[in-house]
Amino acid sequence: MSGGRLSYPERQRVAAGLADGLSYAEIGRRLGRPKSTVIREVARNGGAHDYRADRAEQAARRRARRRVPAAPLAPPVRAAADPRTRGDFETRFARMAAQTGMPSMMARVLICLFTAESGSRTATELAARLRVSPASVSKAVAWLEERGLLRRERDGRRERYLIDDHVWQRAWLASMEGMAQWTDFTRQGAELFGGDTLVGARLLETSHWLRHIRQDMIDAAGHWRQVSRTARS
Repeated sequence: MSGGRLSYPERQRVAAGLADGLSYAEIGRRLGRPKSTVIREVARNGGAHDYRADRAEQAARRRARRRVPAAPLAPPVRAAADPRTRGDFETRFARMAAQTGMPSMMARVLICLFTAESGSRTATELAARLRVSPASVSKAVAWLEERGLLRRERDGRRERYLIDDHVWQRAWLASMEGMAQWTDFTRQGAELFGGDTLVGARLLETSHWLRHIRQDMIDAAGHWRQVSRTARS
């Protein structure tokens, strides 16, 4: 199973995997779920240290009862930009993304999805539109998926890559997971080298700083979820 919400037995397996020290990626592989699904499940239910399958199941049921489909808003009618203007915008958009740290090809693929009417394209469509090789597209897609910036869907015999309204939430959760790993390893390094050494002190200070930053991210994510729930109610 690759889509839909987790079942209670799956939540029990998530809890068991966390107790065994498995990574989110490994738990996802064992469930047949994307890593981003596991990250989102754990982050919204107490984090790796406080996750409990029964509490997560109860919270999911409460959310399902509260969720009422909202009537879609009609988008404003605007004149479509001509292809040259759209192309210029996509080029500038991708250049901005690259200047802020994203590899150039990954930025081009992501922006190409953002500016697609459906928010999705196949590998063949991406390669043709960007005028690059399928191998370049494949590498970029793997990089973006690892960071929660897109997901895959089967479209007959083809795979379709898409973004949706939760793209930045998934990216944020993936970033939090990376931050947790950095925090843990720098703490381990400080213990290994000893706090009375220059290396140990440097690693310990880094671990403390990363822990505070990650907590700020968790608090911000909680605030965003509260705002989102209020907006839906």
